[in-house]
Amino acid sequence: MSSTAATAAASGLWGRREQQDFRSRVRGALLGGAIGDALGAAVDPLSLDAIREQHGEAGVVDLVPAYGRRGAVTAGTQQTLFTVDGLIRAQVRRDTGAWHPPTDVHRAYLRWAATQHDWGPDERRAEDGWLAREEWLYVRRSPGRECLGALREPAMGTLEAPHNPASRDPAAVVRAAPFGLLVGWEAPLVLQLAAECAAQTHGHPASCLAAGALAVVVHGLTRGEGLDAAVQGALAQLAARPGHQPVSDALRGALEGVRQGLPSPERVAGLGDGRSPEGVLAVAVYCALVGQDVGHGLRLAVNHGGASAATGALCGALLGAMHGETALPAGWVVEVEGRATVLELADDFAMEMTQGPSLHGPGTGAPGWLARYPRG
Repeated sequence: MSSTAATAAASGLWGRREQQDFRSRVRGALLGGAIGDALGAAVDPLSLDAIREQHGEAGVVDLVPAYGRRGAVTAGTQQTLFTVDGLIRAQVRRDTGAWHPPTDVHRAYLRWAATQHDWGPDERRAEDGWLAREEWLYVRRSPGRECLGALREPAMGTLEAPHNPASRDPAAVVRAAPFGLLVGWEAPLVLQLAAECAAQTHGHPASCLAAGALAVVVHGLTRGEGLDAAVQGALAQLAARPGHQPVSDALRGALEGVRQGLPSPERVAGLGDGRSPEGVLAVAVYCALVGQDVGHGLRLAVNHGGASAATGALCGALLGAMHGETALPAGWVVEVEGRATVLELADDFAMEMTQGPSLHGPGTGAPGWLARYPRG
């Protein structure tokens, strides 16, 4: 995105060039995340030795079957898509004056949770919108019990009263990339919203702040910053937050790792356990920094003994936001599960962020848009 795009987003005056570039980066972030998730899904529970035993010394170099098919995504991608849906709905509701994005995102997560126990879409629930009617989402792909349990609670988790405050599961970080696509927002608000929405299911400070840091990095990339600069921006935002040290240290470790020689799975393992919130963030950032291209970065991100699907998803989102959709490996794009839905949702998000008032402003609302993203 050009250097003037942030100003365009804030002012609402988007040129054609800025719109096209923003759309490409949104598509890249969402589709790249899904591809990385799918690449790591089959080896997620395996150690590096086990990965090499099954797939050769180079490890996983292509999509391999998981959940019965090549290109299958996990619950992380499902939740990411519902995060986008919630953010669009929040913007649509802004016209009404009833604007509280954490609540709209929480409602979207409740719609995702329904896909994990319902047989399929209920066409009678018009308020669900179009995403909840996508039948392919009604499958269980290793959703976390803590996450589902939190979404059954009567009250929404908040930073002041979070759900699962002891949980160091990375699930909330995996779904956080879409917050960074809010290029019209300033970085502190992006971090705050991502952290608030993480607390709805995983309230440990490391989970909330790693989610916020990931969102700030994506935010910088989508605005056209380089990855190193975007990480430095995230460190600056974290510095004022209590409990930030583990996440800040993990990001600094990723930056330092770049200067320690050629990338390798062993060097990735040296970044930490690859399973904690800050650990998956560090692996993803490091692999995005040292990747020779998107494919190389993603292969490096999944061939280790940590949470391969999570690190692959985060690395894919970073690389996609940085380079746009055309940089993604074409063969993987074709095979990834739900590709048409991901691209449709990405385009809707880009349209909402650049043309929202013409879609649902007073006197200019498009009935079709409000059917897709109801205000209720």
